[in-house]
Amino acid sequence: MKIAVIRQRYNPFGGAERFVERALGALAQEGAEVSLITRSWQGAELREGFHTLICDPPAKGRVARDRSFAQCAQTAMAEGGFDITQAHERIPGCMIFRAGDGVHAAWLDRLRRVRGPLGRLGLSLNPYHRYVLAAERAMFAHPNLRAVICNSRMVRDEIIHYYGVAEEKLHVIYNGVDLDTFHPDLATRHRHTVRAAHGIDDDAHVFLFVGSGFERKGVPQLLAAFARLGAANARLIIVGADRKLDAMRRLASQLGIADRTLFTGPLQDVKPWYGAADTFVLPTLYDPCPNAALEALACGLPIITSTACGAAEFVREGKNGRIVAVQDIEALMGALAHFLGSKTATRDAARMAIHSLSLTAMAQQLLGLYRSLLPK
Repeated sequence: MKIAVIRQRYNPFGGAERFVERALGALAQEGAEVSLITRSWQGAELREGFHTLICDPPAKGRVARDRSFAQCAQTAMAEGGFDITQAHERIPGCMIFRAGDGVHAAWLDRLRRVRGPLGRLGLSLNPYHRYVLAAERAMFAHPNLRAVICNSRMVRDEIIHYYGVAEEKLHVIYNGVDLDTFHPDLATRHRHTVRAAHGIDDDAHVFLFVGSGFERKGVPQLLAAFARLGAANARLIIVGADRKLDAMRRLASQLGIADRTLFTGPLQDVKPWYGAADTFVLPTLYDPCPNAALEALACGLPIITSTACGAAEFVREGKNGRIVAVQDIEALMGALAHFLGSKTATRDAARMAIHSLSLTAMAQQLLGLYRSLLPK
């Protein structure tokens, strides 16, 4: 089976890119011949065993860059003789679209609800958003599109709502997790040493956030809720890259929690913090199904997330997590307090929620979908 996967660029801290790396590796192990059509990629797992087709036409500006890459990728798909073409970008003409970044129309609607009149006007006039919406609309309407991979039921329902795609074209295939690497045993290996290195007592309750894009993923609300919690024996760890990192540090200082909040910046390896933490928190404004939340569950951490997160589908309220309304700071503070003093959520309950999401299971689901699309 000759498969082309299209992803424009590599961000070593991005969940979508990590999915592509894992998926490609799993598919190659199953005997598929995999090519990656990309503008640039430096993922270690792609240095051997895969073909890469570079599509990097010159372009100035974000819209021109995305449009030129889409046109180059469309040519590569047409000329490559592929059995399957799977785009992780909104590119009309692909056979399969993986909606790993969610539905742009849904994200903009959520953003409009929290912006003022000028902010909403800016969103409607923004040329980039106008381009993405047009590309998304054209892709879902294109006759070549035969299947859409949704990484949560939330995304599936949004595609039906905004674009009326037939439900039989929509396939929920959750992100695979390396269940051997992300495991409750990380606590045994890292809890004491990581805490000691950062001056955190063994009996302190550590809340962990992992993600890039602080505004979208709710960091300001998390800081506000943590400040209201007022628990001297709690610590908040913020892991991630963001251009507003310094602004969030200042906000933590203004809220009086700078001494109990640690911003690590981007980390290539978050596993030690999964081992050191007690609860994972992601009060996101919009997230299709973040890898970090699934990894945290695999490590035995209960998760607190929002109603706008696909990973909420794995939460059993009060047992392995809590779900709060988007931007409800009081409810978020209550969820933090619940896990601060509650022993009802266990590592086993968190782990069991995603025990079936192995990389092998994901690869088998993908291959099953591909085989169903090939000529009989």
